[in-house]
Amino acid sequence: MIFYIVFSGIIFALSILLTGVVLRWLRHRAILDAPNARSNHDTPTPRGGGIAVAATIAIAWIALLWLRPDLAIGLNPAVMLGALGLCLLSWLDDLRPLGAGLRLPAHLVACAIGIWALPDNGLVFQGLLPAWADAVLVVLIWAGFLNFYNFMDGIDGITGVETIGIAGGLALFAIVVSMEPASQSLPLAAPLAIAVVAAGFLVWNWPPAKLFMGDVGSVPLGYCLGWFLLFLAVKGNWAAAVILPAYYLTDAGLTLVIRAARGEKVWLAHKEHFYQQAVASRMNAGLSRRRAHCRISAVIACLNAALVALALLSLSHAIVALVVSVAMVGGVLWWMKR
Repeated sequence: MIFYIVFSGIIFALSILLTGVVLRWLRHRAILDAPNARSNHDTPTPRGGGIAVAATIAIAWIALLWLRPDLAIGLNPAVMLGALGLCLLSWLDDLRPLGAGLRLPAHLVACAIGIWALPDNGLVFQGLLPAWADAVLVVLIWAGFLNFYNFMDGIDGITGVETIGIAGGLALFAIVVSMEPASQSLPLAAPLAIAVVAAGFLVWNWPPAKLFMGDVGSVPLGYCLGWFLLFLAVKGNWAAAVILPAYYLTDAGLTLVIRAARGEKVWLAHKEHFYQQAVASRMNAGLSRRRAHCRISAVIACLNAALVALALLSLSHAIVALVVSVAMVGGVLWWMKR
């Protein structure tokens, strides 16, 4: 326990420090996100803070592999290289849009490489599908999830609180499972590092954000969190793997379906996610941009805390936990849509 406390404290401080350094560099290079019709900000803001996030996570994971390899469960070299490749590609996309024709194949390749590193038999659907169908479907789901993670990064603080919720939930779930008589070996230190790094970044990204994460951060984060969620599912904890990211999956998924039904180009940027509509309606009601962003991100943080509790409940009552999580996410989306 002392190791985790010291490790988390050092990584948190390093995340704050590196994000500040990256912020100064982005300002110096004038790498800014200019407001447009689809933006949720009104002043040019540095974009690319994910460089600090990715760098700090890499440092934390390498330190784990070097100092405590026994705690580095889930840190597979293939997945780490896949995350690095997506980080580099996404940074180029931040500087000059590359187009979906290049990004999507790269995402699929990275996910295809990753599934071969899954533990045990690697069957996420627990043998309900043939092995080849399981692999193909998981690649599509994983690639979709990392893109959802990128699409949802639209207001100050949202990706920070979501990352803390999912990664922190993964770590807490691993702790609780380790206390059971027939305990499983689940990733704890690696997702804990992600949560702590996200908390350090949130110091700079909480409304009003001093910098944005950019694709260079959100895409690799979606990839890495997707890997750990799949790890959980392969080990039989499929309910928790669905519950922890339930808000992002539902908001992004429903918005995608609604826009597709209207015949819109779903790959283009927009302002129709439930959280974006919630921010717009609060600002129209007289709230400042900062307060509107604070309120919605804080609500999402509270929802994620409840989802973590439900993920733990799924260890004994999976169906009940799933039903309650659907009701809670649905209630929050209804509140946002009002």
